[in-house]
Amino acid sequence: MISVKKLSKRFDDLVVLDNIDTEIEKGEVICVIGPSGAGKSTFLRCLNMLETPTSGQIIFEGNDLTDPKTNLNLHRQRMGMVFQQFNLFPHMTVLDNLTCAPMMLKKESKEKAESRAMDLLKRIGLADKAGAWPAQLSGGQKQRVAIVRALCMEPDVMLFDEPTSALDPEMVGEVLDVMKHLAEAGMTMVVVTHEMGFAREVASRVLFLADGIIAEEGTPQQIFKEPKTERLKGFLAKVL
Repeated sequence: MISVKKLSKRFDDLVVLDNIDTEIEKGEVICVIGPSGAGKSTFLRCLNMLETPTSGQIIFEGNDLTDPKTNLNLHRQRMGMVFQQFNLFPHMTVLDNLTCAPMMLKKESKEKAESRAMDLLKRIGLADKAGAWPAQLSGGQKQRVAIVRALCMEPDVMLFDEPTSALDPEMVGEVLDVMKHLAEAGMTMVVVTHEMGFAREVASRVLFLADGIIAEEGTPQQIFKEPKTERLKGFLAKVL
């Protein structure tokens, strides 16, 4: 689904990503782990061109997103993005937050957009919050609404940038549960996360980013039980 070829990103003299190559297949759940400053969020933001690569290619469903002639907005509609901060519109109700993009970008009718939004809210146990304002929600509720907002566009892949890092510890589980259900339903997902338990349980493949490169990758079993590099062994010793 996504092919990353020779991806590099520099900020002046600082090399954040250095010649990264990887393939993301349909239905995979990729968890990206690594120390702070390793380039994890930059890597994720390059996948949908929120961050412009210095060099290399991002091929999404056969389309080169780095080609200046590519209509990025068209392809971003098929890539759901969930950020650390929920980025809900504070002046809109939950339901309006969920329906504005499908109605504006996909020209859906209000009835169709609201029907899908309510169905998704029911699935995450927040149907009673449809008329609430974001300020009336807890952090965990806001992040679950942010996930549903991305799902309302019916994306082919979901990108998560440390979706639980801004939450109080007791709210983390409710967000991870929604993500687990997505994974079980076959959604292709790329997740930058510090939640090692989630990566171990849900990921089909784990990428360990360090010093701007994929220093090691493999199944959760390989990464967490049989790390090969000293860099990964040292990282796991600090976080597990």
